[in-house]
Amino acid sequence: MESLRLSLIQTNLIWEDKQSNLKNFEEKISTIQEPTNIVVLPEMFSTGFSMQPEKLAESMDGETVEWMKEIALKKNIILTGSVIIKEDDQFFNRLLWVLPNGQVGQYNKRHCFSLAGEDQHYAPGSKRAIATVGGWRINLQICYDLRFPVWARQQLQQDEEGVYPEYDVLMYVANWPASRSHAWKTLLTARAIENQSYVIGVNRIGADGNGTEHAGDSMAIDPLGEVLYRADDKDEVHTVCLQKESLDKVRERFPFWSDADSFFISE
Repeated sequence: MESLRLSLIQTNLIWEDKQSNLKNFEEKISTIQEPTNIVVLPEMFSTGFSMQPEKLAESMDGETVEWMKEIALKKNIILTGSVIIKEDDQFFNRLLWVLPNGQVGQYNKRHCFSLAGEDQHYAPGSKRAIATVGGWRINLQICYDLRFPVWARQQLQQDEEGVYPEYDVLMYVANWPASRSHAWKTLLTARAIENQSYVIGVNRIGADGNGTEHAGDSMAIDPLGEVLYRADDKDEVHTVCLQKESLDKVRERFPFWSDADSFFISE
């Protein structure tokens, strides 16, 4: 695939109301008429950023996961966003990567947001997750992970053809507050420049059940840090098209990635 099309859905989330949120997202997904490969939803899209997993968590065969499978099959898309999941008596803020054939990939949020007490309710993940779509490699991350550049840092890969960067797209789904929107926009741009990759950030709008306001600012950024798209503070469904040729040209002209330090992330 020389191009990758992603549809970003930015909207308000109804606090701890799965049925209303799933209905809202289904309606918004149905409005996407142009071809798209991936539809991206925000963090905890079915509930909002709640610290009540005991009440809201689902299993991997629960209602929201089944809904994602149905939508992915019906629309012939990859559907992704994070959900509250219970597994082995632990709760996870888990990004799900749902394929049209029903297969489900996953990434558990590594950095739990201690300022809101997330670390008291959810277990942190220990492994990065890089999905592949038609030759594109996508590093999947969640909200607060954005503040920790080592977790997102390109690591070099090598095969018989030589050395190459680990991924092409860095994706964040979020419930990032409006009071720190400058940090959101700045850090997304920094991650694109330092990793020489496209960056996608999908955030929500509106106030949550704790009165925290969210301003959206969902973004797509190219490998040079140029903003391809930024949403205003409103409901918005937008499809961006990323070009592999443009990415390759940047990396060939400015092969900064080849000078990067090697490192190892321990659990």
